[in-house]
Amino acid sequence: MKALSPYYYCSVFLFVAAILTAAPRHFRGTFTDSADPKLPADYRYQGEYATEGLGAQVIALDKGAFQAVLYPGGLPGAGWDGKNKILLDGKLEGKSVILHTPKGKRRYLGNSPAEFSATRDFPPQGHKEYSGVISGEKLEGKTDKGKGFSLTKTNRVSPTMGKRAPSGAIVLFDGSNKNEWLGGRVDEKTKLLNTDGSDIRTKRKFNDYKMHLEFLLPFRPGARGQGRGNSGFYQVDHYEMQILDSFGLEGLNNECGGIYSKKASDVNGCFPPLRWQTYDVEFTNARSKDGKKTKNAVFTARLNGILIHDKYEIPGKTGGSRGEPEGTPGPIKLQGHGNPLQFRNIWILEN
Repeated sequence: MKALSPYYYCSVFLFVAAILTAAPRHFRGTFTDSADPKLPADYRYQGEYATEGLGAQVIALDKGAFQAVLYPGGLPGAGWDGKNKILLDGKLEGKSVILHTPKGKRRYLGNSPAEFSATRDFPPQGHKEYSGVISGEKLEGKTDKGKGFSLTKTNRVSPTMGKRAPSGAIVLFDGSNKNEWLGGRVDEKTKLLNTDGSDIRTKRKFNDYKMHLEFLLPFRPGARGQGRGNSGFYQVDHYEMQILDSFGLEGLNNECGGIYSKKASDVNGCFPPLRWQTYDVEFTNARSKDGKKTKNAVFTARLNGILIHDKYEIPGKTGGSRGEPEGTPGPIKLQGHGNPLQFRNIWILEN
């Protein structure tokens, strides 16, 4: 039998790869659609609750377990005093979540609900022994002084959600095709750009710009930390701003909004998973002369309309970036990192 040409094997490999990358992947224990009938009951109770002077973020921890973070003054980016927090553990009993003061030894993002803390310090600054019940759209409870309070579930929407590309902007994705991208998949039904767990990059390279994108984080109640939809939004494929379900957490440099390993968010503006969120950035690339950097890149960013970085000078590249030196134009990268991320309404306006 005549040996087959290496080009034959190469063609077969590329054909199979094309089929695999064109089809959606299954991710165990992961939900990517808020209308999915298989969503666990926990999803209905997680989210934000608020009233005048007090806010709460309820984090689903799987199998009917929750932790609620209460914020004096209001929700993060909407009145919270920026310092004090109150923690409550919750357990789904029938059609209500019973909330009580957490006890025992706790650690940040502990695996089991019994050891989980949404704050690095346990108890956090300002913590008090509150109690409560979530039923329907209400979180009702009592303070440590026995005073009652009532919060209503709220679904905040970013003020820049659906923002149209201004005149002169390059539309990178509007649901019609992925012609501006290398990799990724457009879902024909939803018209969304999917990473399917793999990195995607723009074909074009950029330098200084303003940019808008909208993203949807998966719901993974059984995961912790970096397991909750880890991805990244790379400026010129050198500087990563984290994409991750960090709802209700501290907003560290490896959490949603953080400049990975460099700087934490000024405030955690992350919304709950399976809610559309926005990033709006203003980016000025680093400058170099004779192959040496002379100025750092400068970065301003808003997550869901909340200012999280204000003219921050990024001191150096973050992990996973391209090899070319700082100060050179580069593509926009949306990291897959083995997670199903979805994007829409992406545009960029070069300066």
